[in-house]
Amino acid sequence: MTEPPAVRVATRADVPRIAATLAAAYPDYRWTSWALPEDGRAQRLSRWAELWGGLVPVLAGTAWVTDDVSSVAAWTAPDAEPHAADLQAVIDRDLPRVFGARQPVVLASERLGALGRPDEPHWWLHAVGTRPASRHAGLGAAVLQPVIERCDAEGVPAAATVYTSTVVRWLQRSGFAVTHNTRTAVDHELPIWTLVRQPKRS
Repeated sequence: MTEPPAVRVATRADVPRIAATLAAAYPDYRWTSWALPEDGRAQRLSRWAELWGGLVPVLAGTAWVTDDVSSVAAWTAPDAEPHAADLQAVIDRDLPRVFGARQPVVLASERLGALGRPDEPHWWLHAVGTRPASRHAGLGAAVLQPVIERCDAEGVPAAATVYTSTVVRWLQRSGFAVTHNTRTAVDHELPIWTLVRQPKRS
């Protein structure tokens, strides 16, 4: 029987590799071409991955990776503290650079997706990805597992918003269920699904 892959909490030293993994995982995700302007898209995606998949959750202790950082899951905890002032300043500076003219519709669409989130405190999955060469080996499910187990132990839901039916089906295998379905703001170009995983009682 194959042993499950080793998964650990990410450290600050992992941030460059986390960014590289998510940047490699996301080019074929429909959200990427919808949300990021074509001009400099690769650089925009890399910076997005470095900040929101790497630095922000790593500093909060809410990013999990495989040992080789070929797969990563980045979460926001139910009791997340506000960002430190210096980090918030970086986010405020770089958010417009990442999304450019797309920023208003991206943020408006995120607000639409949030309508399906639980009212009670919950874990929020905001980035998960595996390098293409390492896919189909169960790594994505493995990096989700630490938070799923914690949710079950503490009786706390988990939630995510996604933009493709493929990711919906993938999350459903980990116990998530669709709670809200809409389309992106203004252009209605992409579907938005919000999924919630209720904790399993032992």
